[in-house]
Amino acid sequence: MQYLLDPIRPNSCISAAIFCSAVLAFPLPAFAGDARTQALEQSLRQLEASLRAVREELDQIKAESARESRKLAEIQERSTRLERQQDTRQAAPAAAALPEQSGKRHMVFFRGGYSHNFDHRDGVSIHSDGAGGAGGRPDRDAWYIGAGFDWNLTNDAWGLAPGISVASELMFEYKEFASRTRGNALTPVGAGVNVSQFTLTAAPKIRFMEGSDFRPWIIPAGLGIHVISPPSESITVLIPGIMFGAGVDYRIWKDFFVGVDTRYHLSGRNDGVKVDGLTAGAYLGIGF
Repeated sequence: MQYLLDPIRPNSCISAAIFCSAVLAFPLPAFAGDARTQALEQSLRQLEASLRAVREELDQIKAESARESRKLAEIQERSTRLERQQDTRQAAPAAAALPEQSGKRHMVFFRGGYSHNFDHRDGVSIHSDGAGGAGGRPDRDAWYIGAGFDWNLTNDAWGLAPGISVASELMFEYKEFASRTRGNALTPVGAGVNVSQFTLTAAPKIRFMEGSDFRPWIIPAGLGIHVISPPSESITVLIPGIMFGAGVDYRIWKDFFVGVDTRYHLSGRNDGVKVDGLTAGAYLGIGF
């Protein structure tokens, strides 16, 4: 039996080997194809993920670009609105200003009229309680002439009040109360005494309705320096004081104005002389 089986064993082994080889040989191409397919599928999945990431980034960029565009449009709209408001603000004063007065903000004026002192004038060579004895005493009324100029500082009260201008006024005036008042004992015989007064003032002037033809104004307070002739009993010639005023001017043509004003002068008593009084008159002004 053993001898019968021995010849068969090698053949069986050979057959088994051939069968195993066939089995192992045929599946290898299938396995290799599956690996390539899996690699290709994995590459496709990676490419799809990359495309999805790129699409998401593009969508994010588009959203940010839309937001930036809206912000830019809002900024442009706000800038346009501010420019329109600024143009409106600049156009309003330009429309209110007189074309003939453009660039001419200052004014020189010439004035004259009536003056009245509240007290009689005494002095060293007229009515006197001193060594000169009694003399003539002039009337308290006088006439005056004068001139001055307004230096304009602002047309809108430095941005606080449109239509209200502020100017610095410097003015002088000459008053004459009498030309041949009878003198006292100190005066040469037959000589008359000229009783006069020179006043220099500096004050702020506030004008209303700036830009129109009709412009009222006030002087809240100003400095006045009075020079009197003849001198007082103690030979005082300079008397300081305060000046208040009010008036109105009207533009008649181009930069020519006419106006009326009244001013009140208040001062302390110096050596028996008091120059408190008022003036009322008219003036002609020229812009420059």
